[in-house]
Amino acid sequence: MNAGFDPGIEQARARADSVSAPRPGPLRLPSGHEIRVGTAGWTDATLTAAGVFYPVDATTPEARLRYYASRFALVEVDAGFYALPTPQMAGRWIERTSDGFTFDLKAHALMTGHPTAPSRLPAELRARLAPEQAAARSLAARDVAHDVIDEVWNRFADAARTLDQAGRLGAILLQYPPWFAPTRHNLDRVLDAAPRLDGLPVSVEFRHAGWYAPRVIDRLLLHLRNAAVPLVIVDGPQGLPKSVPPLLEVTAPSLTVVRMHGHRADQWARRGATVLDKYRYLYSRDELGAWVPRVLDVAERSAHTHVVFNNCYANYGTTNALEFGEMLVRVVYGTAPS
Repeated sequence: MNAGFDPGIEQARARADSVSAPRPGPLRLPSGHEIRVGTAGWTDATLTAAGVFYPVDATTPEARLRYYASRFALVEVDAGFYALPTPQMAGRWIERTSDGFTFDLKAHALMTGHPTAPSRLPAELRARLAPEQAAARSLAARDVAHDVIDEVWNRFADAARTLDQAGRLGAILLQYPPWFAPTRHNLDRVLDAAPRLDGLPVSVEFRHAGWYAPRVIDRLLLHLRNAAVPLVIVDGPQGLPKSVPPLLEVTAPSLTVVRMHGHRADQWARRGATVLDKYRYLYSRDELGAWVPRVLDVAERSAHTHVVFNNCYANYGTTNALEFGEMLVRVVYGTAPS
């Protein structure tokens, strides 16, 4: 990838360069509540390409994470969705970042009913699959034996617990697929997630619009509030049959999560659209500005608020996260960060 020939990357770089010195720590409001801003991942190939975001000498995973953490107070680890993290891996993340830096973890695909690539499962788990399953390119969660699914949950919890014990875990994001419909059985699965993870903090995001139907959403909010589980506030494409509204509801006093997906309505539901197709969206400053009062509103109702830019193409997410952080500081303190 040659960043120099992509006008979108050049535009994003110029906008990032105009941001005042970043505030890597959380933004503390007069109420004492905190806001952290970051992106979904720090290792995407379009982000690590030369000249896009990282300095020329940040060529190793350690150097990249250290640099990223010097710019932001939060990262959402999306890699765990594809391959299980380990306690050793979590330990390295802790070593490479300073106290106060926070990790949100996206749950593994099999934990939320998504298909997964068997080749990316640990060898011991792959050996417990039927031969034809182990050899498949993709494996549906419904076809995986319960004991294997249980072990995925256990191993994921082990890695998350390492972060939690160090005070570095934000929450485990349970992002359910578009076919995860609002049924009593599925609601029970959502509410059972935190106990299944030994009480580790979780947040939930739905991609099925049925969860937001008038009668359904009222019951859902009641159950989530009773369980103190954050319902992720989503900014994404609107006007589609499966669009999820940006519902500004706080369902847990400890944490609210806002995830910014961009507005690529032409790609969001297109069959065959890639991840890059869907999330290659650079928010305008006006679009970001509209979210400042919304985030400040929910932040007053929750001790911690995480704003995650998931428009992860090249430097789009990092630029928007830097810009949004600066906007918040200017509104809260009336000045740029010093």
